[in-house]
Amino acid sequence: MTAEGRAERTADADDQCAKAYAAAGGPEIGVALVAVGGYGRGELAPFSDWDVVLVHDDDVSPGAVAEQVWYPLWDAAPRLDHSVRSFTEMLSASTGDLRVALGLLDVRHLAGDRGLVLRLRTTILAHWRKHARSLLPELRTMSVERHRRAGELAHASVPDLKEMYGGLRDAVVIKAIVATWLVDVPAVDLEKSRRAMLDVRDLVHEIAGRAGDRVVPEMWEQLAERLELPDARTAQAHVRTIGRRLTHLSRLAWRRVDGVLERSRPGAPRRPKLTPLGGGLALASGEVVLVPGARPARDPLMLLRASALAAENGVALAPPTAARLARDTPRLSEPWPEEARRLFVRLLGAGRGLLAVWETLEETGAVSRILPEWERIRLLPHASIIHRFTVDRHTIETCIEAVALLPRVARPDVLLVAALLHDIGKGSLTEHSVAGEPIARRVATRMGFPDDEVALISKLVRWHLLLSTTATTRDPDDPATVDLVVDTMGDAEALALLTALTEADARATSAQAWTSWRSRLIRDLAGRAARVLDTGIAAGERPQAEVEIPEGVRSGSASVRADFRAEPLADGARVRVIAPDRLGLLADLAATFAVARLPVRACRVWQQEGFAVSVWDLDDSYVDAAVLRTRFAAVTEGRLDPASRLAPSAAERKSEPSVEVRPEASDKATVLEVRTTDRPGVVYTVAAALVRMEIAVRSAHISTLGPQAVDVFYLQEAHAGALAEQRAAEAAHAVRAALE
Repeated sequence: MTAEGRAERTADADDQCAKAYAAAGGPEIGVALVAVGGYGRGELAPFSDWDVVLVHDDDVSPGAVAEQVWYPLWDAAPRLDHSVRSFTEMLSASTGDLRVALGLLDVRHLAGDRGLVLRLRTTILAHWRKHARSLLPELRTMSVERHRRAGELAHASVPDLKEMYGGLRDAVVIKAIVATWLVDVPAVDLEKSRRAMLDVRDLVHEIAGRAGDRVVPEMWEQLAERLELPDARTAQAHVRTIGRRLTHLSRLAWRRVDGVLERSRPGAPRRPKLTPLGGGLALASGEVVLVPGARPARDPLMLLRASALAAENGVALAPPTAARLARDTPRLSEPWPEEARRLFVRLLGAGRGLLAVWETLEETGAVSRILPEWERIRLLPHASIIHRFTVDRHTIETCIEAVALLPRVARPDVLLVAALLHDIGKGSLTEHSVAGEPIARRVATRMGFPDDEVALISKLVRWHLLLSTTATTRDPDDPATVDLVVDTMGDAEALALLTALTEADARATSAQAWTSWRSRLIRDLAGRAARVLDTGIAAGERPQAEVEIPEGVRSGSASVRADFRAEPLADGARVRVIAPDRLGLLADLAATFAVARLPVRACRVWQQEGFAVSVWDLDDSYVDAAVLRTRFAAVTEGRLDPASRLAPSAAERKSEPSVEVRPEASDKATVLEVRTTDRPGVVYTVAAALVRMEIAVRSAHISTLGPQAVDVFYLQEAHAGALAEQRAAEAAHAVRAALE
């Protein structure tokens, strides 16, 4: 077991240090070798540093020991962090740097003068306790900044077991807070969680074969096996549950510190002041609590009322209060009374205050009383690494993002409940929006929504990906694209709600999911669909703007094979290319951009007076048109072979591409959808395969989220319209073979 392993590693390190000290002729009086930090706590992982200090009294010189003691330890330790300091220098270090102070709180004797180490430890602890009220605010600031920078372990897609909120660093901070003697936390709970996280950290070292605290996706299967858990998902839930518990204990410790510091201010009341909130609830020391004599067993709405009040006021719901309410309040009748639904919507609409209150409800088991379906997504990781959070945290963040969009919709309550339930189908074997629809219908019915609103909520859950998927992977100028949205949503109110839900969902995912480019595409599509719904006039194909054909291109000058014009955008660049139309032109242009390592996200092509006009939207904001023109010439003249330059790596070849014909997507072209590992040259590879079949690409729409590219190509015969069914199947086979 890993606990025994830590004890053995620590004992071995102690023995090595003691021998090195003896071999160096270390004295028994006035000088000592000590362990600090994780080594001082006896928590050595397989590749942990040994943090060792040679300490000496101010009037004693360590002599040659200060140099000779380290030589054998450099060979014995994975990594040695060592220093030599006098007693006074140790005290100065503990007072001048909080990080050093935290490490010195765990100073432990290894060899030499035990009395010196005892004096040092006693003095450092006494200083920490004496100055705690002035040091703790600085420690709080350090911790908050670290949390902001690193994220939260329970919900991060790639957890860091040490630095993230709820990690081992926080466990050390909590122990330091308890060492002040100002506050206490449940000691058994803290130690159990801390040791469990240390066990995981030890296994991560063993699996990686080196020091490190990040759990990368490929580690979960091995962690599950070594933790004797059934699968990777269970291993993730195990680790994230530990992190969530340490986060809860950290919040509890800091709330108690805040209370102590507040009461120590001059003129502050010695006892917490109760501010009545009504209904048996009050505000005390920044927490919603029960008033003396409150009787939750008589009020089934008290849990929801307390939660809504805490979230709306941006204060904590006291965990003991939440636990008692979860235990004692009667279950709500089904369907819920209108007041219960109103309180729940108030909770969801509270903005940022929702997060802490919801986490308290989860910690105390209250969420399972309100929404038993939540267990389906609790601590569930997303399949795509583009998501910043686990599914449950992402859902709450979506509700928070939706609050700013409430003025845009006629039914704020429907939007908030749809935001809460939009990913409730995650973890199912079927597509999550399909799996989530009946669950959302069941939940909305239980909450007491009228039948038409139940249908609206379930429709939003079923189609919450419609706008984002359609806008980024379909031709916006094709009337069929707008018709798809119009036919699916059916009315303007549902479309407005879907537009707001799409934005909230994307903003809660990551900055990459709601770029200026993506938002522009989604809003444009939603706007065009809304106009059709408002006017009843069917969508028409938007005419392409006429462009001026440069004289050099028109005259066919050998020195001017294509005209490149680049313009910067807010989140990238747009390049317009005009060249004599020919089969294979798109493949050559795609190769030009791929060789230049310029990520393409969309391409539109049309004919004008026998010339091909193409517009390329790029992710990179710095584009040199002259360089592109030179690269294009090298490709077309055969001086540069894109196939060899853009060949996929062995790792990229392992991913099997998906190539499908989408006959419902357009009446005027054949739509080919390609899903594959994102890499430079995908568009070129597809276009080159189609050139060999003499098939023209009318437009390409490239969407990349995380490691997967979803590229859609609108195909036509070189001098005709959409491909015949057999021809389309042959094109899909050729593209698949080229990508493989």
